[in-house]
Amino acid sequence: MTENFLNQFKGSFYGVLRWPQLDSLWEILRQNQDQRWFIYHVGETPPAEPASREKIEQFLKEIDALLRAEHQEDYCGIVYADDLEHPTFIKIFDPNNLGVS
Repeated sequence: MTENFLNQFKGSFYGVLRWPQLDSLWEILRQNQDQRWFIYHVGETPPAEPASREKIEQFLKEIDALLRAEHQEDYCGIVYADDLEHPTFIKIFDPNNLGVS
């Protein structure tokens, strides 16, 4: 992975604490379709090209359904963005591998 990606990955992030905040984040992504996004799952080969608009929409629908089904809490707390209003980097943690507290 490039040094730029790793620097961004290790940077500061804001937590999406509530489900309505997550809805707002998804809507921001949908409204800014010209922004180019890479979708990367840890452990897989990083993509060479940004995802298409169709792939982004499909991903948003699928990840939203997965998060709500697998993270059955009244809070979200497993999605993070570098900027909640103008995101350029978003991390989504696997609700099945969060550990035990």
